[in-house]
Parts: sequence; C-alpha cells; structure tokens
Amino acid sequence: MVLPVQSAQGAQESELNERSYRGDESSSECSPSTPIPDEDSVVFNKLTYLGCASVNAPRSEVEALCMMTVLRGQCQLPLDVTLSVPGVSEGTVRLLDPQTSTEIASYPIYKIMFCVRGHDGTPESDCFAFTESHYNSEIFRIHVFRCDIQEAVSRILYSFATAFRRSAKKTLLSGLAPPLTPDSDVFTFTVSLEIKEDDGKGTFSAVAKDKDKNSFKLRPGMDKKVFICVQQTSNKELSIERCFGLLLSPGKNVKNSDMHLLDLESMGKSSDGKSYIITGSWNPSTPQFQAVNEETPKDTFIYMTTAVDLVITEVEEPVRFLLETRVRVCSPNERLFWPFSKRSYTETFYLKLRQMERKRNKDTLYEVLSLESELERERKKTTASPNILQSASQGSMPLLSGSGDVSKECAEKILETWGDLLSKWHMNLSVRPKQLPALVRSGVPEALRGEVWQLLAGCHNNDHQVEEYRTLITKESPQDSAITRDINRTFPAHDYFKDTGGDGQDSLYKICKAYSVYDEEIGYCQGQSFLAAVLLLHMPEEQAFSVLVKIMFDYGLRDLFKQNFEDLHCKFFQLERLMQEYIPDLYNHFLNVGLEAHMYASQWFLTLFTAKFPLYMVFHIIDLLLCEGISVIFNVALALLKTSREDLLATDFEGALKFFRVPVPKRYRSEENAKKLMELACSMKISQKKLKKYEKEYHSMREQQEQQEAPIERYERENRRLQEANMRLEQENDDLAHELVSSKIALRKDLDNAEEKADTLNKELLMTKQKLVDSEDEKRRLEEESAQLKEMCRRELGKSESEIKNNGSIIGEYKQGCEKCSILFNKEGRLKVVKKMKEGNEEETDEEKEGLKNQLREMELELAQTKLQLVEAECKIQDLEHTLGLALNEVQAAKKTWFNRTLTSIKTVTGAQGKETT
Repeated sequence: MVLPVQSAQGAQESELNERSYRGDESSSECSPSTPIPDEDSVVFNKLTYLGCASVNAPRSEVEALCMMTVLRGQCQLPLDVTLSVPGVSEGTVRLLDPQTSTEIASYPIYKIMFCVRGHDGTPESDCFAFTESHYNSEIFRIHVFRCDIQEAVSRILYSFATAFRRSAKKTLLSGLAPPLTPDSDVFTFTVSLEIKEDDGKGTFSAVAKDKDKNSFKLRPGMDKKVFICVQQTSNKELSIERCFGLLLSPGKNVKNSDMHLLDLESMGKSSDGKSYIITGSWNPSTPQFQAVNEETPKDTFIYMTTAVDLVITEVEEPVRFLLETRVRVCSPNERLFWPFSKRSYTETFYLKLRQMERKRNKDTLYEVLSLESELERERKKTTASPNILQSASQGSMPLLSGSGDVSKECAEKILETWGDLLSKWHMNLSVRPKQLPALVRSGVPEALRGEVWQLLAGCHNNDHQVEEYRTLITKESPQDSAITRDINRTFPAHDYFKDTGGDGQDSLYKICKAYSVYDEEIGYCQGQSFLAAVLLLHMPEEQAFSVLVKIMFDYGLRDLFKQNFEDLHCKFFQLERLMQEYIPDLYNHFLNVGLEAHMYASQWFLTLFTAKFPLYMVFHIIDLLLCEGISVIFNVALALLKTSREDLLATDFEGALKFFRVPVPKRYRSEENAKKLMELACSMKISQKKLKKYEKEYHSMREQQEQQEAPIERYERENRRLQEANMRLEQENDDLAHELVSSKIALRKDLDNAEEKADTLNKELLMTKQKLVDSEDEKRRLEEESAQLKEMCRRELGKSESEIKNNGSIIGEYKQGCEKCSILFNKEGRLKVVKKMKEGNEEETDEEKEGLKNQLREMELELAQTKLQLVEAECKIQDLEHTLGLALNEVQAAKKTWFNRTLTSIKTVTGAQGKETT
C-alpha cells in the first residue's frame, strides 16, 4: 500500500493529546453506546473533519492533494472529531464524537488504500487525508482532516504506517490489481541474488552477468559478497524476523548436507521497508568452493546453488528460499564486457501455508504446506503438456497488451499512391475508391491511419457528435467503478497509457464513460477500453469516440455484448463450422479433447484481437475491419488456427489453452510473422452467403434445443455456461493483473536505478563545481604570489644594478690609482722615485719612504675589499635569478598541469552528464 509518510521527528514532543487503550480495559468516561475496540489503538484529539468526496484514482497523490485543497476551502460546517488508529492486523479506523466518545464512522484498515499529508509551506500543511474503497470497492472516496496542532500530522501518519505495515489485507505493490483474498493460502515472494567481487581498490563491485545466457561471470581467487533481497508481493504481509543461515554450494539439485554456510555480515529491511536484505561474505579459496574458483573453459558453464533460511513470525517453521544459477569462472586477464541490463538474478516463489490456530490479540500462526518457484511450476506444466516445450523458449508470461512498436516510415511510392487516392476520395466522400480494398489489405500507412479510419467509418463530418461527446463526459456513469478498474489494465506496455492519472488514461476513461452513458442498453463492457485505446493512438478523443460509436453500432460489435450473448455464441458456432470446412483435422482434435470455440476465441471477438496481440497486427486488423466488416475476424481467427495447427494437434485440453494464451500472441511480435499472417487472412475467401447459412443453422438448432429442453434445465445449463465464462474471465483478469504487477515492479527497479545514478552524478557535479571554485581561488593566490615575487625581483635587481654601478666606480678609481702607482713603481715592483733619488742626490729621507709604503698598503686593502664586495654582489644576483626562475617554473607548471587537469575533468564530467541527460 502506498503511504507517503512525512518525517515524524518532533511529533513525539508535540502537545498532541493522545491516549492508548485496549479492548479489555474499561473507562468511566465512555457512554454506554461507546464501542470498545478489539485492538490496540492510538487516539488523536483536536482534529476537524472537513468532509469527503469521490475520487477516480484512489492512489494518486496529485488528485488527493487537489481534493484536500478543495474541501479545505469549501468546508462550511467543519466537524470536531477524535480519530482512533489501530495498531494491529485486523484493525479499524474510527471517528468518535469528542464529547461522548460515540462512534460516528468506521473504516477497516484493509479498505484504506492511500494516506497523504499536505505539503509544507502550503495552507494544507496542517491537513491529512486517506482514501478508502466504499460499497465493496465500487466507489473510492477521500476523507480530509485538519489538525489544530500541525506537528501532530506526522505522528498520525506514522500510526497509519504502522497499521499498514501489519495489514492483513495488504494490496499488491503496484496498487493497481486486487490482492489475493485474506483467506488465500498462497503467499508470493520475489527473491533476488546479486554477487559482488573485491575490485582491489578496497570496494566490492557487482560482477558481470551475461544477458543472453543468464549467468554470472566470476574471477578466481577474489573475495566476494552475496546479497539476497526478499520481497513479498501478495496476500497478508508476513513479518521476517531474521535470517539464521545463508548457504552456498557448487552444482544444482544439491543435498542439504552439501550446502556450506557463509559468514553473515548484515540483515534487515531496506530503506523503503518493502524488502528484506541479507549480506554475506564468501571466501572462494576454501576447499568446498573449489569448483567455482577454477577457470572454466570458454562457452562452458557450471551451476551454483544459493539458499537463505528465514524466520517468519507468523510461520511455525523456518522457510528456505533456494536459487539455482549458472556461473562461469573467467580468466583473471579476460576483459569483461557488460551486455546486460540487470546484475541480479530474480526468481518468484509461491509459499503455500495453512492456518494452525488463532488467539485473541495475536497474529495467525501458519504451517508450511509447500514452497515452489516459478521455474518449478513451469517444469511441472511442461511435463504435463509436452507441446509447451516448443513455446518455453518464448517465455512463460503472456504478452502485455499495447506491446510492439509501429514504424511510421513508408515507401515514397506507397505514400504517393495513397495521396492520389485520398485526393480523389475527398472530392466525393460518399463513394469509396475502387482501389481502396486492395490497398487496405496491404495495410494503411501508420502516418495516414487516423484520417483513413475516420473516412472508412464515415466520421469525417461529425461536429454534432463532438458536441454530444462534450456533454456526455459531464454526466455520471453507473459503471464508473468498472471503467476505473479496467483503465489501469489497458495497454500497460504502452508509454501513453501506463501512468496512472496521465493524459492517456484520462482520455481513455472519458471515452469509456461517455459511451456507457450514450448507449444505456449495453453500457460499458470489458473489451471496449482496448478498442478505444487503439483509436486514441491515432486521433483526438472526440473523433475516437465517434469512430467507436460507429464500430459498435454499424459493424455489429454491439450485438456481441447484449445480455444473452446470443450473437456471440452464433459467432462461435460459425467459427467451428468454418474450422470443420477449412481445418477438419484440428476441428476433430478439439472435439476429442473437449475444447470449444468460446474457451479460446472470446477475446478475439470481444476485443477484436486488441487485448493480446502486438500493435502492428492490431492496427492492420482494424484497417480490415473498417473496410470489410466484422467478418474479417473469421479470416484472422482461421489464419491463426491454421498457422498453429501442428502445435495444437500435439496438445491436450490444458496445453491448448496455455498455447492460445502465451505462445500464439508472442509469435507475432515479429513484424514479418504478423505480415505473413495477415496475408494469409486476406487470401482466405469466406463468403457472406456461407456465414448467413451457418447463422440460420445455428438458430434452427437453438430452437430445437429449446423445444426439447425443459426451462429449468435450460436455465441451469445457461447458468453453468455463464459461471464458466465468468471464471475464465476472472482468470484472465488475474493473469493481466499479475503481468501488470511484474512490469510495474521492473519499471520501479529501473526507475530507482536511474534515480540513484542521477543522485550520484549530481553529487559528482557538486563536488566538481566545488573543485572548480577551489582551483580558481588557488589560481588567484598563485597569480598574486607571482606578482609579488616579480616585484621583489625587480627591487632586488635595481639594488644589484646600483651596487654594480658603485662597484664599477670603485674599480675605475682603483684603476686610476693603479695608473698613478705605475708611475712610482717599475716592473720589478720597486719605487722609481727612490731610484731617482738614489741616482740623484740621495736626499730622500726615511720618513717619505714610510709614507709611500703606508699609502700602498691602504690602496691594496681598499682593492681587496672592493673585490670581495663585487663577488658577494654577483652571488646575490645569481641567487635572485635562480629564485625567480623557480617561481616562474612553479607558476607555469601549476597552470599547465593541475589547473588544466581540473578544467579537463570538469568538461569531461559535464559532457558525460549532458549525454546521459540527452
């Protein structure tokens, strides 16, 4: 049951006035008329009842919120109430008078289908509502409440969630098909197996699974994890307490003693509460798993058996779900591709239980009668009916209605031919062109079907009926609930009709409702929705309604739905006589096994083949029907029987019914097969004269039977026939419901995977954006540091240049000093003046010599200091140039590597996301 419960955090501390009471406790405050509940309940005060209204989609949150807004705004006389919500399986929600505690109304939990609260930030944030099936599921109503204490809404929905979780009459997960009855003894589970291997990076990744051969691809020597997901899909919800054993063994059909326990890592419910997940670790290097740890030859597979033992509260003994899967151990160096859509193996199990005892205020206790998988069921059916072996490869599930793509491409020459024909036809719409039947037998081009069908049905000028349709959809239909129930089952495989509350289902509902009001004698019948859906795929709903009326009245389809179904039985008789003429051996075989035409051909006539067969074939049949009349149904039926003759001759009664239900429709998923079938149907000449003859024969036979048969016997026979037809139709409805549930579950899983992937990509995008911001900040910081370094280098270079100039001036002065000194000294380094003085008069004194020597020493010291300063300045210049070069290299390297790689990764991620979004 769908329950969009908001967070209940903080509701525990709210000022909600609530109290708990049990059925065995009495209260002096209750009046004599106050009912004493038989279950634990939580009572909520300070609530206001805003009213109720009928809804078409009882599980649509959009419609529920819309009605909540309407009732909150239009409520004239709000009613103060106390709400009692049960906490046990067979509980009842009760509305009580807050003054006297008298019960105002009550709603069993199993009839409550949906619960929703108003969105935060809206005027309805203090409101909640629930929908319930009224008058034995014929009407769906929504009840809206307002809480004086807004925080209490979460606590109330939490109580509903608790009741739903243990509801004895829990509906199927899809919410679209009726559940098994509460006293049914069969409980359905889906069990999924997923294997993950250590990828060497500290994480475990899902192993590859061959899509075509349905086998896991393992690698030897790698640690593995096994994930088992158990989900109940029908009947009263059973509570899984714990798993006490996860086992594995190589091979299939293994003994219990050959199974080996794996180490359990975790167990518990999934985040959405719909399934129970068990995780175990698997070391394949242990001796018992040697067979699945050694490389297997290419294109060779081995089997592996996995089992999980569960303790279920309501079941006396543990339940073991056992999965047999194929595996191939690949070489460690083999490159694995991923040609698959799912990485898990899923099997459906049917657990048959028998009630043992029932105690007051306690759950029912069951014992296990049998547990078998879908695969085991199919094996049993195959053993009983060997002919099904041929069709087993085509799958055991029936083909969903609305399956198959229809291409709008058409050869240019064919379009030109049709264009010329339509141009002539529009000039005189009262006369059909002569070449029209031949063209229709080849199939009307998909792009032209909407226009051609309206012309064939004579609905090209239907303004009056369009206006009438707009009036009809405003009226109430007495068969509204039946229409609503069938809408979800019509073309569930087609995108236009699969969404509850979508445009397709809305238009389909209005057409079926309008016809049921328009034709009060026939009203709505199962089968009309399929034909209306076909028409809606090619034209607007007003035109589709007009064509539907034409087909029902002018093509004889309406007569098939009359109360006594006399015309339908006549059609069955005609089909059997045609079989006797065209396929006598198959006719005799059906006589021997007791198979009559109404057992397999009812849907062919009542839905014009639209319910089971692919759209390519369905559209072609409607082409022929509108062009040649309802007798085309006999052509197609005989063609189907003729092409399936050999298979049907090898079947018994049960095998033939199974063959008609599954392999026959699936055979024509191929456009080529469907085309050959329609060519055969068009080539079969069935004269109207012959059909009239068989019709007269049928009526004369019926008159003789009525004359010979007593009224009571006739009524009893007719009653038995109607009961058989009803049982058959109920079985077909159950099959359709099961198909719908399976497809919805698969779509839900795909949607969950897509949402999970989208969340991951969004997180990566946010992280990448943050990295981009960080990298831009880092870039700015580096640029600032680079500018500072350059400025510092420029200052140091300036200083160095000034020092070099100073040193140059010093060196110049030094050189000038040296030149002066060269005058005083000779090549040997002796003073020339001394020599001259000696040569002259030798009048120089010792004092003058000493002065010259001191001057020389000072100049040598000054020269040494100048050289030292020059060397230091050159070293400092080299250090600064080296530092500047390193800084510039770092800046350039950062720009070329880290920043560029960041930008490249951002472009890659955003580009990949764009492709996926596209």
